[in-house]
Amino acid sequence: MELLSLIRRKHAGLELAPGDIHKLVAAMVAGEVADYQLSALLMAVCYEGLSYEETFALTEAYVNSGAGVMEWGEFDGPLVDKHSTGGVGDKVSLLLAPWMVAAGMYMPKMSGRGLGHTGGTIDKLEGIPGFRADLDRDELHSVVRKAGCAVAEQTADLVPADRQTYALRDATDTVDEIGLIAASVMSKKLVSGAPFIVLDVKCGSGAFFRDESRAMQFAKVASRLGRDFGREVACVISDMDVPLGCAVGNALEVIEVVEFLKGEALLYDLQVVCEALGSTLMVLTGQFDIDDRESAVESMRKTLMDGEVLGVFERWISAQGGDLAGLYRKMEALGDYRRIEISADSACWIGEMDALAIGELAQSLGAGRFTKADVIDPLVGLLCHRKTSDSVVPEAPLATIIAKPDEPRSDSDLRREYLSALKFEHTPPGERKIIHGIVSQGWDE
Repeated sequence: MELLSLIRRKHAGLELAPGDIHKLVAAMVAGEVADYQLSALLMAVCYEGLSYEETFALTEAYVNSGAGVMEWGEFDGPLVDKHSTGGVGDKVSLLLAPWMVAAGMYMPKMSGRGLGHTGGTIDKLEGIPGFRADLDRDELHSVVRKAGCAVAEQTADLVPADRQTYALRDATDTVDEIGLIAASVMSKKLVSGAPFIVLDVKCGSGAFFRDESRAMQFAKVASRLGRDFGREVACVISDMDVPLGCAVGNALEVIEVVEFLKGEALLYDLQVVCEALGSTLMVLTGQFDIDDRESAVESMRKTLMDGEVLGVFERWISAQGGDLAGLYRKMEALGDYRRIEISADSACWIGEMDALAIGELAQSLGAGRFTKADVIDPLVGLLCHRKTSDSVVPEAPLATIIAKPDEPRSDSDLRREYLSALKFEHTPPGERKIIHGIVSQGWDE
């Protein structure tokens, strides 16, 4: 295979043959492709784009680049999976996984660590003392059969070609191409082995996709790939102009989910997103018809009110070695950590929030990484007590920041940074739209 000819072909706006894409990926894994040549090809792809046929071939080559599709054996309920394109305060997996187990499903999930304004699902869970995410395949199977769900680190033998490509895409700013994104996401979901997959595609200021049209474009390609690989896939387009839930920070988000499950916290937007994803999985798995989604949501709410979801959550965390009581003890003994309370100067409404700016503030506190070598502090972060469309009065707390003892910024500087991410209005703003649509092959909403 002559890589230079592929670069020239792509620069000319021509399609790459599926066979050439497979040979390229095989050569990458074998260490036969120079980074500078692959970077040049990625740049040409970003300029010219990938056709659906090229995207399919790349996804297939990624899937075949490692140990192949995981085998799970027989379960007495459907095996499902979920992926999120990421956002600020995105703790959906922590809640959705046990919720789907309570609905009769099994959800093994391979996740990664965050690089950016907040930690990933693994980072959040590792804020729990004793929690182990580095499970081998036998351990992962054991946890799923014991608890119904599990969240583990992606092993090195799964889709290694995507990992190689992504590192270069990140370093050369060649990330933002729908085909490359879809191949990366879907190859990892396909090798995880679940026949039913739901994607939480977030759009807004704190999301990878800033506008709804781009999110919708990705959703259509991803769901089509799922169909063509023999899986049932649906994408829920959800809002990320506003942090999800109240907490932004790793241990803070775990505690928030526990409090929600205990009925001690009302998290309307988080519940709406989880209900949209969960009822979509119930439709995909055939438990409910597409025209009867309301019944699926009612069923989910019943398991939540009955305490079934909390029971699954506690069993799952324990099965992976986690000590929830130990997490609460850590949060109650913050010691020298600084707690900065923020309030408004006058009565008003919050018209807008810059979710990205809030996420970057959390990152700067130590809740996220700037480089892969950075160590996350699971205890820091912030609590957004009031959000877009909420009314605000000077006496009530607007937000709380939890900072490390050696945080160099003053309380007033941190307060100013947080307030700069908010836009206040003197009249009530319109109602916020949380779910923008649902896309699947065969039905859209």
